[in-house]
Formats: sequence, structure tokens, C-alpha cells
Amino acid sequence: MMAMSCKDGKNPINMDNGKYVRYTPEQVEALERLYHDCPKPSSIRRQQLIRECPILSNIEPKQIKVWFQNRRCREKQRKEASRLQAVNRKLTAMNKLLMEENDRLQKQVSQLVYENGYFRQHTQNTTLASKDTSCESVVTSGQHHLTPQHPPRDASPAGLLSIAEETLTEFLSKATGTAVEWVQMPGMKPGPDSIGIVAISHGCSGVGARACGLVGLEPTRVAEILKDRPSWFRDCRAVDVLNVLPTANGGTIELLYMQLYAPTTLAPGRDFWLLRYTSVLEDGSLVVCERSLKNTQNGPSMPPVQHFVRAEMLPSGYLVRPCEGGGSIIHIVDHMDLEPWSVPEVLRPLYESSTVLAQKTTMAALRQLRQIAQEASQSSVTNWGRRPAALRALSQRLSRGFNEALNGFSDEGWSMIGNDGMDDVTILVNSSPDKLMGLNLSFSNGFPAVSSAVLCAKASMLLQNVPPAILLRFLREHRSEWADNNIDAYAAAAVKVGPCSLQGSRVGNFGGQVILPLAHTVEHEEFLEVIKLEGVCHSPEDAIMPRDVFLLQLCCGMDENAVGTCAELIFAPIDATFADDAPLLPSGFRIIPLDSGKEASSPNRTLDLASALEVGAGNRASSDFSANSGCTRSVMTIAFEFAFESHMQEHVASMARQYIRSIISSVQRVALALSPSHQGSQAGLRSPLGTPEAQTLARWICQSYRNYLGVELLKSSSEGSESILKTLWHHSDAIMCCSLKALPVFTFANQAGLDMLETTLVALQDITLEKIFDDHGRKTLCSEFPQIMQQGFTCLQGGICLSSMGRPVSYERAVSWKVLNEEENAHCICFMFINWSFV
Repeated sequence: MMAMSCKDGKNPINMDNGKYVRYTPEQVEALERLYHDCPKPSSIRRQQLIRECPILSNIEPKQIKVWFQNRRCREKQRKEASRLQAVNRKLTAMNKLLMEENDRLQKQVSQLVYENGYFRQHTQNTTLASKDTSCESVVTSGQHHLTPQHPPRDASPAGLLSIAEETLTEFLSKATGTAVEWVQMPGMKPGPDSIGIVAISHGCSGVGARACGLVGLEPTRVAEILKDRPSWFRDCRAVDVLNVLPTANGGTIELLYMQLYAPTTLAPGRDFWLLRYTSVLEDGSLVVCERSLKNTQNGPSMPPVQHFVRAEMLPSGYLVRPCEGGGSIIHIVDHMDLEPWSVPEVLRPLYESSTVLAQKTTMAALRQLRQIAQEASQSSVTNWGRRPAALRALSQRLSRGFNEALNGFSDEGWSMIGNDGMDDVTILVNSSPDKLMGLNLSFSNGFPAVSSAVLCAKASMLLQNVPPAILLRFLREHRSEWADNNIDAYAAAAVKVGPCSLQGSRVGNFGGQVILPLAHTVEHEEFLEVIKLEGVCHSPEDAIMPRDVFLLQLCCGMDENAVGTCAELIFAPIDATFADDAPLLPSGFRIIPLDSGKEASSPNRTLDLASALEVGAGNRASSDFSANSGCTRSVMTIAFEFAFESHMQEHVASMARQYIRSIISSVQRVALALSPSHQGSQAGLRSPLGTPEAQTLARWICQSYRNYLGVELLKSSSEGSESILKTLWHHSDAIMCCSLKALPVFTFANQAGLDMLETTLVALQDITLEKIFDDHGRKTLCSEFPQIMQQGFTCLQGGICLSSMGRPVSYERAVSWKVLNEEENAHCICFMFINWSFV
């Protein structure tokens, strides 16, 4: 009977005699009003409704119960139907995207088949081509993807429109055509619940990423959000629109200057001088495309800016098409040349990886659109009385504040102060009014605000063989392992702008931390939370009754399966009131994997296989070691901010420097404990021990040392090759070999040598000998090098050299000798640095 009444949309009354009596319109209206106030009334409440509403007086409570049951049933059916319709629209749009992608791939296959046939024919006619220069025209005609050399244009509107139209054509050829070979991004599987179809470039200049997805926003709203790049791209410092020109077809041309923050302290920021073209295509699609303006185009120019490296944006942008039933289908292309030459070699994978670009920029744009669409459909208030948009704004403020502190630009008031002779920690001070505006507006407990400056201590370090996600998770959940709650108490008291003194701050009966979640995005694994540190003293008076310290914390990148993801833990002390405009001084950690630069190879290119077959045995052994040892590298950047009184600058600077160094020491200890090879170093040695080249080289090193210096290099009495290599690998002094070239490069190092150079066996070959010595060391080496080649060895006095991360390393003395092979020919030069340490 319930099922029958559910199907009847006219709200029948179920009478005892089996007949159905329909409600009057007035009764239905009254019941609907009651339903919105209380969808599931109790028996007492139903009787009360009948008494309070005279129009329902002739209806029995049992009939009222049935009506509410039917009403809830219809509401559930309506919601389910609406959900299924939304899923159907999403599947339809995704199917359209997949069909377009399939069409593009078919075109790409056809193009590759054509190229393959052309190159095969060209190979067969190589002899003829070498005699007949007329073939040059044929060869030239086969290069379909070469960008034509256009004549320089002027800076007039007509000249800029010509550049804009060319940018539009090239962008569309990347977004929906075959101008770039796209391969699926590792770890990304398209589907109705995924963020979209994400691909990275293969075999083209610069780094490129492309994404296609469905978002529940109208095209004009999508374009508005994406053009406001600082609101979603957290590495974007600013975008200045310097000029706007309307076009005859209803579009606009904008001249932009954009600055990007550097992700670490070891690299400068990037800036771009751009032309952005917004137009509507004939099919109604909205296009926003961009490219860098270069001097070769003879257009308007932007002079170089201090502390920034001018990077190039190749034709990129957004294609937004309206979707049936609402929403938009969007194609995003990011294609850049980030000038990797300007950063240390160890960091170049960050600037040469399309995967990193996809994670940081392309997918970030899609996530922002999906989040805003979700916020529009969820108007409810979340934890601590915040709406989703307010929580998103807080996370943006934390991330931006951390980037500001990490980069420390002088135009924002930052200036470097002197150090104690050890440059591993950089100290900056900012006393500009803009920086202090949020800290000195109010009074606390009747006392005037006393903070007059902000100090930032920052440093970077290389981590070996520990996944960033695991390390970050440990730092988040075990704060007591690395944090000094005395410093937390001081920072919290300073932000609260009450009178505080570092000497007086101390920990009371510290009770640990409590994590209070605020927001969590599932697809990005980003957490925004409040950390309550219980039982901390803000001042000497609190020792009797310790108070709680509150930190607003942003945590992301804890997904171990994500490819190329940056892991961040950023926090700032807040007041218990936690106002939306509360002053924030963010501090924290950023861990960036360096091995994400290994991009996926194209399955279509037989040339890749041919290149692999030409690799020598030594390189294969090195590659095998890299693949099997599970060795990963990442760079961690640490930045902490403190508000202080001006007369305490020297004291706070000393405190901050020592605090950062203690954190570095703690992180190194934690990273060692979390390393997969910590259970025993044998696991990391299995691969090199299995390579004949390493075993043979170890024997040559020891024999040559004995022949030239007359003593044994190793104390072990075992003669087995495997034992020699193992003992050499674990030798306490740093031992490393260099090639006999005009510019010697390192070819092998033991564990101590890798630690000293802060690198891995795979990256060792990218480091040249001259780069690790200072000027004095290079002069000494040049004068001693002939003696090494003639006498066979030499001893060098103690000095300073540099690791691959630029950190100074002191050594007591060094020994260098010539390594001979089985035929008594010089194979390489070996160096042993004795009693080395970081300074």
C-alpha cells in the first residue's frame, strides 16, 4: 500500500475502508509548509499539528503519518533522479572528451606512420641524396612541425593582433591537434570521478602539460577565474595588466607582466612578459591564449627585473566550451621554457619536468574550478563557523605568506643581516609598515603593541632516499620530535601583540598537540586544521597555570602515490578567537621531489629503443642501480618567521639561527630513521655489488693506492672483490674518482663521498671536479695536477670545498692518486678527503 501511495503524485489519503481520498489544495499547501519545518514529525508532533492547523482537523494522525512518509519518499526519489541526471551529463561530456582524444590520437598515429614512411624512404636514398642537392627541398618539405620564421612585427595594434592570431592558431593546434605529442601522465587514469584527462609533452622544447575536464561553471565564469592567476596558482606573486586593446572581432588583447615565486632558497624567481588574447570562436567556444613577447617580434618590451630570471611562455591557454545541461568543457595547455640553466644542477629536474608543471599549474587550475563549483552548490557553514570560500582564502593566505618569507624580495621590505660566518641559514628582517600592519593594529590586555619588525630564518637541505609524503606525515603527527615549544610560545605571544620576552618564555607542563580539522579536499589531499598545543607558557606568569597555543596549519602532499607532488606543512600562530583577518606569520616546510623529472617515454617512437641499444655497459649498470636501489632525492626548504621588538634583533636572530639548525639536525635524524635502507645498508649495495665494473674499479683503486703510497687503503684482510667494494663503500673518508678529461667529471664515489657532495650515484656524473673547489683550491689543484700524473700521487693541505647544494665542506687534508687498470694505463684520478665535515 505504501508503494502505491508513493507512486501517486496527488497525495491520496489512505482510508480504513480501502478507498483513497484526495487532499484539498489548501491541505497540501499547509502540509508542505509543515514538512519544510519538520520533515519527520513524531507522533506527539503530528497530533499537535492537527490541533494548531484547523484545516487539518478532519484528518487522522495516522493519515498525517502516511502523508509524511510519502512526501519523504518522493523527496528521496527526486534527489536520486537529480543525482543520476548529473552523473549522466558528466558521463556524456566525458564520453565526448574521450572521443575527441581518440580522434586526436588517430590523427597522431597517421602522422607518425607518414613520418615513418618518409624517413624510411629517405634512408634508402641516402647515397643519392648525398650526390644530389636538389633533395634538400624534399627534406625541408617533410618537416611539418617547424615553426615558420615570421618577419618582425611592430608594436601597433595591427602588429599585436597579428601576434595574437598566430598565438591562437598555435594554441588550438596543441589543445585539440597534433602539434605536440602528448602522453598520459603517470598515475592519472581518466574516468567520471577523476579530475580530468591529464597528459604531458614528449620530445618538444621546454616543458608542457595538457588537461581536459568538465566543470560545473559557465564559460565566462571559468575564464574570469583562470585569468585571475594569483587566486589559484600559489606560486604566482603578481600579474599586472599594463595595457588593454579591443579587437574588431569583439576580443581583447592584454599586455601582462607576471612574476612567479621561487620554490626554494636555492633558485631565483621567474618573470614573464606576455600577450594575452581573449576571443570567441565561431562555434561559441571561449578562448584565452597567451605567449611571451620577445625582442625578435619587434613588439613592446619589458626590461629585465632584478632577482628574477626572464622565462618564456610558449603558446598556451584555455579553450572553454559550453556543455549541454550546464557547465563547461575545458581544455588547458601550459607550455613553458623555465630557463633551467639558471639553477644548480641538482635542482634542474624541477625546471625540466613536464610532470611538475602539470601538478603545480595545469591540475591546480582544474582543482580551483571544481572547488569553486562545489562551494557554489554548498552554502552550508563548516567547522568553526567558516564557509568553504573563507577556508580556501585562509589556505591561500598561509601559502602566499610562506612564499613571501621564503623569497624575501627587497621591494616588500626584506633585507639580509649579517651572519655568524656560517651561511647555511639565511636571516632576513622586515620592518616595513605593510608587513607590520596586521600586527600592530590593536592592544592586548591594556598594553600597547610592541612588535616593530619581523625576522625570517630560512635554509634548504638535500634529502636522500626518504619519500616526501612519509616524512611530512611524520612532521605533522610528531611535532614534539622537532619543534621547540618554547619558540612556539614566544611566537604566539608576539603575534598576540602583548608584552613578551624570549628569556621569560618557557614550557610548562606540556601536554602534547591536538589536531582540530577545518577542511579537507579529497582529490588533492589538502588539510586545513587548527593545532592546539596544550599546556604551554606564554610568559613567566603562566608557569603556575599554563595556557594553550593555537596554530593554523596547512598540510598537503601526503599522498605517496601522487607523481611529482610537492609536500608542504605551513603553520602560523593565531589567537583563540581566530578571526578571518587575523595576522598570520607563516612558517614551515616544503619538500620537493627531484626525481620526478624522469618523464614517461613515448610508446610510438622506435628511435627511443634504438637510442637505448647504443648505451654502453657502464651507463646501463648505472641505470640499473638507479632503478633497483629505490633511491630518491628531494630538497627541503625551511622558513620560520618571528615578530620581535627592534632592540632584540641580535638576540632573536641568534635564537632563530640556532633553532633552524636544530630543526635541520632533527629532520636529518628522522629522515635517516624513515629511510627504507635504514634497516641495513646492504640493500642499497646489492646493485653496485652485482656490477663487475664497480668491483673491478674498487680493486684498481686499492692496488694503485698501495703501489704509489706503499700502504694499504683498506684495513680488511679479505681478498674477495665483493668484500673490497663493500669495505671501500663504507670507508669513513670520502673517496671519489674523476675521469681523465679536459674538464674532469666524477664517475664513482663511496657513501661518504656521496654524503659530502650531497648527491647520488646517478647524479654524480653531472658534477665536475672544478665545481667543488673554491678559487684557492682550484689553483692548488692546477699546480699539483702535473705531479699526480708524473709521480702518481700528491697530498693536499686542508681547505674548503662545496657540495652540489652549495654548502661549504671543510677537510683536514686530501690525498690524490692515479688509478691504473690491468694494462697499467691511467684509468682515472682518485681523491680521498680525510676528516671532512659541513661548516
